[in-house]
Amino acid sequence: VQLQASGGGLVQAGGSLRLSCAAPGRTLSSYSRGWFRQAPGKEREFVAGITWRGDNKFYADSVQGRFTISRDSAKNTVYLQMNSLEPEDTAVYFCAAGLKGSIRDSRDYVFWGQGTLVTVSS
Repeated sequence: VQLQASGGGLVQAGGSLRLSCAAPGRTLSSYSRGWFRQAPGKEREFVAGITWRGDNKFYADSVQGRFTISRDSAKNTVYLQMNSLEPEDTAVYFCAAGLKGSIRDSRDYVFWGQGTLVTVSS
């Protein structure tokens, strides 16, 4: 299953973007969903995750209070609303889906999207 991430772009510091992650042709209602990011020269890191029921959400400390993850099961889509963006948020953002394990650990996700680039200018 190839997830489709979209919504990235260039934004000034303090601005907002909303990323979307769709799963065409596949129902992932039983899967936890997550967002990860990778900045140039750095390892991929966890950003946010949401359980399959949508009742629990998890965030990296660096984005807590600024980013919000949500899911629309009817549309089979997960969103990442990013507010108060900072230059340090510049990275390629990846969405993922997994059935079990730690929602913060990229190794526990089985399906990935191709990534969408977010660039925050100062």
